[in-house]
Formats: sequence, C-alpha cells, structure tokens
Amino acid sequence: MRSVVLVVEDEPFVRLFGVDLLEQAGFDVLQAGNADEALWLLEAHPEVRVVFSDIDMPGSLDGIELARRICDCWPRIGIVLTSGHQIRAEMLPREGRFLAKPYDGKALVREIKEIIH
Repeated sequence: MRSVVLVVEDEPFVRLFGVDLLEQAGFDVLQAGNADEALWLLEAHPEVRVVFSDIDMPGSLDGIELARRICDCWPRIGIVLTSGHQIRAEMLPREGRFLAKPYDGKALVREIKEIIH
C-alpha cells in the first residue's frame, strides 16, 4: 500500500507541481487549497501519513495553525511546512519540518520518506 500525502497550497500551479512531484515519487496524494479544506480531508481520510503545507494561505487558518491542529487531533501525522519567508524554528510544532520556497523536489521527497520511515 502506498503512503498518502496531503498537499495544502492556495496557488494552483504550485500545488499541482507538488502533487505531480509526489505522485512521481510513488505517493498517493490528496490536495487542498486551504486549511479548512485540509481539515475536512483529514477527517475523511485517516490514511494520510504526512501533510505538506504552505504557511501563508488565505482563510481562517494559516499553515502554522493548521500544523498545530494536526498535532492536537492527529499526532501520528508528519508535517512539512513551506514558505517563501524564513520562519523561526520555535514556530514549528513538535517534529515539524520546514522547506524554504522555492523548494528542491528531491529534498521534499527525502523529508517525506524520512517521516514515513
């Protein structure tokens, strides 16, 4: 069974780049355009192993707050956050990871594989 990754990104082209990259790496991928949609998908898909999310998104939650909710409700799900802006390490929840945009596709795949294994 292939591992499931949820990609959360409000920019459609950036989201599709991440989705294509992860599918080519052998993951099953779900996608959401904002944190609210991501939370709905997490409720509906308990098989999600990792969430890869942008930090800066419109809507009721940004990526940092989404990550905190995931840690509270689904502590077994790994988190990789990304942004074009630098963030302080203490902003990341528990074992969350950060990749600066523009991120390297190989680095993203490596981070997700490390989380799953």
